[in-house]
Amino acid sequence: MNAKQLEQLILDTYQGIIVTDAYRERSFFYNPYGSLPKGIYLATIKESDGPNDKASHLDRDGIYRLSLGVGKKQYQLLFGEIPKRPAKGDIVELDFDFAITGIVMPHPIYAWLGWVCINNPESENLDLVKHLLDISYQNTLAKFAKKK
Repeated sequence: MNAKQLEQLILDTYQGIIVTDAYRERSFFYNPYGSLPKGIYLATIKESDGPNDKASHLDRDGIYRLSLGVGKKQYQLLFGEIPKRPAKGDIVELDFDFAITGIVMPHPIYAWLGWVCINNPESENLDLVKHLLDISYQNTLAKFAKKK
């Protein structure tokens, strides 16, 4: 699955999603009827490194990263303890190769917020990716309800 196909899957599956391009990535926000200034983050797809985000080595040909806010509870079920917030420009202190493809892992910068990521999701793990997208969407709906 390439980045465009994944973007289409997200837009076809989840209602109320808008897409914005910023910080060299496509961000997916839940914002039905444009009722919030931006919306609530669901996920991002990033296809190139940024000045403060190089851990995934996204400048390799055809490599992209899906990032999801699954929440701290789900993060802990997957990976255990939540890491400390990294210093500006740094990554979380975890023993992961953030450049590897095809596995779900903590987000190199936002793991402390309960975010996970996967570089180039593959057909073998698509069910898990969809499940994590569902969790992120439910979290997004709950956050949106609190904002109203």
